[in-house]
Amino acid sequence: MGGEVLRRSGYRAVPWKNGGGTTREVASGTVQEPPALGEHEGGCDWRVSVADVAAEGPFSVFPETDRVITCVEGEGMVLTVDGAARAVGPLSPFAFPGDAATDCRLKAGAVRNLNVMTRRDRATAHVRLVTVGAAQGTELPYTAGETLLVLAVTEGIAAATEGVAAATPGGQGTALGRLDCVRHEGPGPLTLRGDGAVAEIRIAAVR
Repeated sequence: MGGEVLRRSGYRAVPWKNGGGTTREVASGTVQEPPALGEHEGGCDWRVSVADVAAEGPFSVFPETDRVITCVEGEGMVLTVDGAARAVGPLSPFAFPGDAATDCRLKAGAVRNLNVMTRRDRATAHVRLVTVGAAQGTELPYTAGETLLVLAVTEGIAAATEGVAAATPGGQGTALGRLDCVRHEGPGPLTLRGDGAVAEIRIAAVR
């Protein structure tokens, strides 16, 4: 399966588990068969979403789940996880247990967060920010068995407005707009060109 472009306009709205807001689901899936069952995100092993947080308060609790949160718009947050406070600035991925008691304080108004959640016994996730330079392309290698997702972001705000294009080997480059995503499951690398930044998300099965 090559690169599949997921447009922000098509993301599905999903209510927060605690009823405090709505998140936009970018993608979700399983890494092993048979699919996981139970409470965790409708049986999915992993989920990537984008949520607007306009008010302070507790996060939803997700048993046996690991989370990575990245502020992609706004000035950031202070998260208190099981009593320990941690400042989370723009474009700085922060990993924490989804089943920990977590409270959010906003630094300077509303934020928009990229959320990556994985079922702890089945999947792992790694998130990093990658800067794409205009002078040369950036190649993201693919490892067999993983899911690679690339979400367009830039300058800690929202996204490069058609500033980054993604292409699979032998394919035409596709421009990514604000918070658009590419889901790539091989074969071969994913090449990014243009000028901006992306969040690189790698999902793999627990071995």
